[in-house]
Amino acid sequence: QVQLVESGGGLVQAGGSLRLSCAASGRTFSSYNMGWFRQAPGKEREFVSAISWSGAGTAYASSARGRFTVSRDNAKSSVYLEMNSLKPEDTAVYYCAASINSGTIYTTPTKYNYWGQGTQVTVSS
Repeated sequence: QVQLVESGGGLVQAGGSLRLSCAASGRTFSSYNMGWFRQAPGKEREFVSAISWSGAGTAYASSARGRFTVSRDNAKSSVYLEMNSLKPEDTAVYYCAASINSGTIYTTPTKYNYWGQGTQVTVSS
Protein backbone atom coordinates (compact mmCIF):
# COMPACT_ATOMS: atom_id res chain seq x y z
CA GLN A 1 0.00 0.00 0.00
CA VAL A 2 1.25 3.50 -0.81
CA GLN A 3 -0.28 6.93 -0.38
CA LEU A 4 0.57 9.65 -2.89
CA VAL A 5 0.30 13.39 -2.38
CA GLU A 6 0.89 15.85 -5.22
CA SER A 7 1.94 19.46 -4.82
CA GLY A 8 3.31 22.32 -6.87
CA GLY A 9 0.35 23.14 -9.05
CA GLY A 10 -0.89 26.65 -9.58
CA LEU A 11 -1.64 29.43 -12.01
CA VAL A 12 1.06 30.36 -14.51
CA GLN A 13 1.19 32.37 -17.70
CA ALA A 14 1.80 30.72 -21.03
CA GLY A 15 5.51 30.13 -21.51
CA GLY A 16 6.08 29.75 -17.81
CA SER A 17 7.24 26.80 -15.74
CA LEU A 18 6.05 24.70 -12.85
CA ARG A 19 7.54 21.82 -10.94
CA LEU A 20 5.14 19.23 -9.62
CA SER A 21 6.10 16.96 -6.77
CA CYS A 22 4.58 13.72 -5.60
CA ALA A 23 5.46 12.44 -2.17
CA ALA A 24 4.84 8.81 -1.35
CA SER A 25 4.43 7.06 1.94
CA GLY A 26 5.39 3.45 2.44
CA ARG A 27 8.64 1.57 2.36
CA THR A 28 8.34 0.12 -1.11
CA PHE A 29 8.33 3.31 -3.19
CA SER A 30 11.59 2.37 -4.90
CA SER A 31 10.00 -0.77 -6.33
CA TYR A 32 7.22 1.08 -8.16
CA ASN A 33 7.20 2.57 -11.60
CA MET A 34 5.63 6.01 -11.37
CA GLY A 35 3.46 7.89 -13.81
CA TRP A 36 2.02 11.35 -14.30
CA PHE A 37 -1.41 11.78 -15.85
CA ARG A 38 -3.69 14.74 -16.35
CA GLN A 39 -7.37 15.33 -16.81
CA ALA A 40 -8.97 18.43 -18.22
CA PRO A 41 -12.67 19.19 -17.73
CA GLY A 42 -14.83 17.05 -19.97
CA LYS A 43 -11.89 14.97 -21.15
CA GLU A 44 -10.53 11.56 -20.29
CA ARG A 45 -7.49 11.14 -18.12
CA GLU A 46 -4.42 11.08 -20.32
CA PHE A 47 -0.84 9.95 -19.95
CA VAL A 48 1.84 12.60 -19.55
CA SER A 49 5.02 10.88 -18.44
CA ALA A 50 6.37 7.91 -16.52
CA ILE A 51 9.61 6.77 -14.94
CA SER A 52 10.89 3.34 -14.04
CA TRP A 53 11.59 2.25 -10.49
CA SER A 54 15.31 2.95 -10.90
CA GLY A 55 14.92 6.16 -12.85
CA ALA A 56 16.80 4.67 -15.76
CA GLY A 57 13.77 4.51 -18.02
CA THR A 58 11.34 7.28 -18.90
CA ALA A 59 8.42 7.79 -21.25
CA TYR A 60 6.61 10.88 -22.46
CA ALA A 61 3.46 11.71 -24.32
CA SER A 62 4.14 13.50 -27.57
CA SER A 63 2.58 16.63 -26.09
CA ALA A 64 5.08 16.59 -23.22
CA ARG A 65 8.25 15.50 -24.94
CA GLY A 66 10.84 18.25 -25.09
CA ARG A 67 9.00 20.44 -22.57
CA PHE A 68 8.49 18.21 -19.53
CA THR A 69 11.04 16.22 -17.56
CA VAL A 70 10.23 13.45 -15.11
CA SER A 71 12.60 12.46 -12.32
CA ARG A 72 12.55 10.70 -8.99
CA ASP A 73 14.45 10.55 -5.75
CA ASN A 74 13.97 7.19 -4.10
CA ALA A 75 15.73 8.34 -0.95
CA LYS A 76 13.00 10.96 -0.55
CA SER A 77 10.20 8.72 -1.86
CA SER A 78 9.33 11.40 -4.36
CA VAL A 79 8.75 11.83 -8.05
CA TYR A 80 8.81 15.13 -9.91
CA LEU A 81 7.53 16.62 -13.13
CA GLU A 82 9.35 19.70 -14.37
CA MET A 83 7.13 21.52 -16.85
CA ASN A 84 8.50 24.25 -19.09
CA SER A 85 7.08 26.30 -21.95
CA LEU A 86 3.62 25.73 -20.61
CA LYS A 87 0.64 26.22 -22.90
CA PRO A 88 -3.02 26.89 -22.14
CA GLU A 89 -3.81 23.37 -23.36
CA ASP A 90 -1.70 22.01 -20.49
CA THR A 91 -4.40 23.20 -18.09
CA ALA A 92 -5.68 20.19 -16.15
CA VAL A 93 -5.60 18.38 -12.86
CA TYR A 94 -2.34 16.47 -12.71
CA TYR A 95 -2.14 13.13 -10.93
CA CYS A 96 0.76 10.94 -9.97
CA ALA A 97 0.29 7.20 -9.88
CA ALA A 98 2.22 4.11 -8.87
CA SER A 99 2.38 0.81 -10.71
CA ILE A 100 3.37 -2.33 -8.83
CA ASN A 101 4.44 -3.98 -12.08
CA SER A 102 7.93 -2.58 -12.41
CA GLY A 103 8.78 -4.63 -15.50
CA THR A 104 7.08 -2.29 -17.94
CA ILE A 105 6.60 1.47 -18.13
CA TYR A 106 2.89 1.75 -18.75
CA THR A 107 1.06 4.64 -20.37
CA THR A 108 -2.43 3.33 -19.62
CA PRO A 109 -4.15 4.55 -16.45
CA THR A 110 -5.65 1.13 -15.74
CA LYS A 111 -2.15 -0.30 -15.25
CA TYR A 112 -1.55 1.91 -12.22
CA ASN A 113 -2.59 0.72 -8.80
CA TYR A 114 -2.35 3.79 -6.58
CA TRP A 115 -3.29 7.39 -7.27
CA GLY A 116 -2.90 10.75 -5.63
CA GLN A 117 -5.68 13.29 -5.27
CA GLY A 118 -4.30 15.56 -7.96
CA THR A 119 -3.04 19.11 -8.20
CA GLN A 120 -4.53 21.79 -10.44
CA VAL A 121 -2.39 23.41 -13.12
CA THR A 122 -3.85 26.40 -14.89
CA VAL A 123 -2.02 28.10 -17.74
CA SER A 124 -3.35 31.47 -18.80
CA SER A 125 -2.90 32.86 -22.31
